[in-house]
Amino acid sequence: MKKKIELLAPAGDLERAKVAIRYGADAVYLGGKRFSLRSRSSNFDLKDIREAVRFARQYHSAIHVTVNLIPHDEDLEGLREYLMDLQEAGVTAIIAASPTIITEARRWAPGLQVHLSTQMSSTNLECIRFYQQMGVSRVVLARECSLEQIRYLAQNSPLEIETFIHGGMCVNYSGRCTLSNAMTWRDANRGGCAQSCRWKYHLLEKDERISDADRPFSMSSKDLLAFRYIPEMIAANVASLKIEGRMKSAYYIATVVKTYRMLIDEVLQHPGPLSAQQIAYYEKEFAKAENRPTCTGFLDHIPDHRDHLYGVNGSGVTHDFLGLVLDYDEGAQQAVLQVRNHFRKGERLEVFGPTLVNQQFLADEIINEAGEQIEVCNKPMETVRIRIPFAVSAGDMIRRGQAR
Repeated sequence: MKKKIELLAPAGDLERAKVAIRYGADAVYLGGKRFSLRSRSSNFDLKDIREAVRFARQYHSAIHVTVNLIPHDEDLEGLREYLMDLQEAGVTAIIAASPTIITEARRWAPGLQVHLSTQMSSTNLECIRFYQQMGVSRVVLARECSLEQIRYLAQNSPLEIETFIHGGMCVNYSGRCTLSNAMTWRDANRGGCAQSCRWKYHLLEKDERISDADRPFSMSSKDLLAFRYIPEMIAANVASLKIEGRMKSAYYIATVVKTYRMLIDEVLQHPGPLSAQQIAYYEKEFAKAENRPTCTGFLDHIPDHRDHLYGVNGSGVTHDFLGLVLDYDEGAQQAVLQVRNHFRKGERLEVFGPTLVNQQFLADEIINEAGEQIEVCNKPMETVRIRIPFAVSAGDMIRRGQAR
């Protein structure tokens, strides 16, 4: 069996951090209330960070905190104390994009590992060796690296290599975008990205509109889906495989993390390329998350028009997440379910969980809080009892089933 490789998952709040860990993440990265680039995610205060660390340790997982702001002088107030607080809380690593923050972390919080953010556009060995001298222990490669380049760097780097395998791809080089700042005065590099690349634009030539009004132009990339290349990355000695999405839902995180967990474990036990059957299975599983259209990024070719979205801004939410299991009565074969989306009696549903292999059943009995048999669940967050003919556990999730 190959050595263990880290599956690194995102979390926008404490609930999602716990979901990621329960569903198989070896580590979770999250942002604090300050010094982080995802100001619109819920983010963590120090109390929540301490709780995330406590919970992660129960599962032998780790917590990484993004301190990836590109700071101006006025942004540095309180940084030293914040880094020391993270160290005291038991955080494993920070993810940084500024030499100032790296230097301060090594000086005042030497117990923290420092991982170099993808924003620093690391694409070559000399760059990695430079940051090694500053005390960096891991480099998150630029997303513009090909699979061949990732393989070379991972096999020759003096530092651990981390690379993205799933999620949103910034239209600018390694996320260093200035569109938002220019258009809205919201600085993407200081936590305020307005996602201007996903807006819809009309193209003009000498003040004449040249784009079709029905299909306005946008600059948005398709999302990255790199699961086919996991065997090569494991064989190349990549240390960490990173999922993007601190603003994604708990259901999305559970689906994506669980699927990569299964895939990585399978590859570690049976090294070698994925078969056509495996590829088809995992494609189907990833499609159950709320994904936008996907591509392979820069891994096997330079992206072209087929890898971009034009006039599309939505996240592709499927409404397939139907409920969260709160409890299960094995004698009565009834689960207590917190409803999340509309479904009817008689539908085929599917349960999945951290340890549960996907299983389908027919929703032939639904009972509301008043003890009444009902035909439809259409009240989000309502608690109902539903008959499931096999054991499930609190924290398992129910979604729409697929035709067999």
